[in-house]
Amino acid sequence: MIHINENYQKLQASYLFANIAKRVREYQDENPGRELIRMGIGDVTQPLPEACVTAMHKAVDELTRAETFRGYGPEQGYDFLREAIAKHDFQARGADIAADEVFVSDGAKCDTGNIQELFAGDIRVAIPDPVYPVYVDTNVMAGRTGAPQDGRYPGLVYLECTPANGYVPALPTQPVDLIYLCFPNNPTGATITRAQLKTWVDYARTNKALILYDAAYEAFIRDPELPHSIYEIEGAQDVAIEFRSFSKTAGFTGVRCAYAVVPKRCMAYTTGGAAVSVRDLWSRRHTTKFNGVSYPVQRAAEAVFSPEGSRQVRGLIDHYLTNAAYVRQAFQRMGFECVGGDNSPYIWVRSERDSWGFFDFLLKEAGVVCTPGAGFGRCGENHIRISAFNSFENVQKAMQRIADALKK
Repeated sequence: MIHINENYQKLQASYLFANIAKRVREYQDENPGRELIRMGIGDVTQPLPEACVTAMHKAVDELTRAETFRGYGPEQGYDFLREAIAKHDFQARGADIAADEVFVSDGAKCDTGNIQELFAGDIRVAIPDPVYPVYVDTNVMAGRTGAPQDGRYPGLVYLECTPANGYVPALPTQPVDLIYLCFPNNPTGATITRAQLKTWVDYARTNKALILYDAAYEAFIRDPELPHSIYEIEGAQDVAIEFRSFSKTAGFTGVRCAYAVVPKRCMAYTTGGAAVSVRDLWSRRHTTKFNGVSYPVQRAAEAVFSPEGSRQVRGLIDHYLTNAAYVRQAFQRMGFECVGGDNSPYIWVRSERDSWGFFDFLLKEAGVVCTPGAGFGRCGENHIRISAFNSFENVQKAMQRIADALKK
C-alpha cells in the first residue's frame, strides 16, 4: 500500500493566493459585468524591458543555426550571467561575492522553498509573522512542525512584526538554528537598517545559526542609507544565504529567472560538530534536481545589467514606485496607517477590522482585489496588502473606488 507524506495533512486550508483566486472567481461568476482592479497578487503588468527582449530574440536566433545551437546548459547557470550578477549586484556594492557562489534558478519562490532540504528535520526554525507563506508551508511539508493550533504551528519560532516594532522583528528569545528574513519585506513593505541587520548577523555568528535572506525586492530601495544585500554587513558571508529574483526587478514573472547566493565561507554542521560547506550541499542538490534556466532567458537576464537594460529597468521600478506612493498617500488621506510604498512595491494598510472581511468589502463594494493580512499569519490580522503592480490609471481608479465605498 502506497502511503502519503502525512505532513501535507497538516497544511492549513488552501494556499493563500489560491484561496483569493477562488473567492474572486466566485464573485465574478455571480457578477459577470463587474470590472475588477487586481491589486492583490504581486504580478507585474508592464512589458519586458526592450534590452531584454532584444537579447532574447538574438539568443533564439542562435538556436536556429547549427554552429551556434546550444543544448543542455550548466545547471548552476551560464558563466556570462553568474559573472554579471556577481559584478553588478554585489562587487559593485563592496560585497566580495564570486561568480561560482551564484546559482541561477527559475524563481526565488522555488529556492526559498527548496533550501530547507539541506538541513536536519529537528532544527529550530524562526519565521517572521506576517510572512510569505512558502517559508512556513515548506517546513510543514518537511515535518518540522506539529499540527496547527490557533493558526500557528508548534515547532516554529514566530518572530512577531507589529506596529510597535515597525514590522521589523526582534531577536528570538529562545535558541534557533535557521532564520528567515525578507527585506524589503513581503508582505509589509517594511525595510531594515544596516544597524538592525548587523544585529541579526551578529546573532547568527554567535549562535552558529544560518540566515535565509530574501532580497527579491531590493531593486525598489531608493534610500541610500538602506542595505541592498546582507553581504554589505561584515561577517554575513559566514552565516547567510541571499535570494534574488528578476521577476519584480525586470518583469520576469512569466519568463522565470532568479538566483541564490551561497558563499563558500557559509558553513553548517554535522551532529558531531564538523563544519560542512553549505555551498557544496546546495550545488549537489541543485545539479541533481534542476536542469537549468533556458539559454534565451539567461541572455535576457544578462541584458538587465547592460547600460540600456539598467536604464529601462529603473524606469519600470520608478513606474511601480509612483503607483505605490500614490496608494500609500491615498490610504493615509482616508485615515489609515500604512508602511511600505516608498522602498517597496507593497503597501501594508492597518485596517483595524477583520482582514478577510475587509477583503470582501473591497471586492464587493469597490471592485478592488487586495490580499488579506491574516493570510500571512496571525500578526497580519487587521491589515491588508495592496500591490503597486498595475497601471497608474487603474491605481487612481481603484483608490477613488475605495474612497467612495468607505463614504457609503
